[in-house]
Amino acid sequence: MIHYTSIDTPIGKILIAKTEKGICRIGLPSDDEESFTNWTATQFPDENVIKNLKALDNEINQLEKYFTGKLKKFSLPLDLQSSPFYKKVLMAVKNIPYGKTASYKQIAYRIDNPKAVRAVGNANANNPIPIIIPCHRVVASNGSLGGYGGGLTMKRWLLELEGAL
Repeated sequence: MIHYTSIDTPIGKILIAKTEKGICRIGLPSDDEESFTNWTATQFPDENVIKNLKALDNEINQLEKYFTGKLKKFSLPLDLQSSPFYKKVLMAVKNIPYGKTASYKQIAYRIDNPKAVRAVGNANANNPIPIIIPCHRVVASNGSLGGYGGGLTMKRWLLELEGAL
């Protein structure tokens, strides 16, 4: 069973889904509910996807605290459905501290694959659990913001919230 819901945040409506193991998907405001549930059903074909606000109380509570600056580190289990390489990259991204940034190149070095800068970017671009796996904290080597699935305005807002800019 996969439970999901949506919540209003300062960056817009986000969608959250979790399996029995943990959060499996966060949809940014640019994601519509139909594509969000379709993605979830495709990744977990043997599970029913049910809208259920109550099942996500803890996740919502932590996200709300994050968006008000009261939570600096999430303590939520994850159910990350990705290739082994993408998981390795995203776990390195998850370890970037609140209020800090790292470059794609630094992440490539952290995973002992210094030539994989572009692949690190691809893994980041395909992060199914943004915000909790803070891909917004990954920037270009020259310090520019680089890209972000939610757009650069949202990336800048998140980094400003954390005091990273």
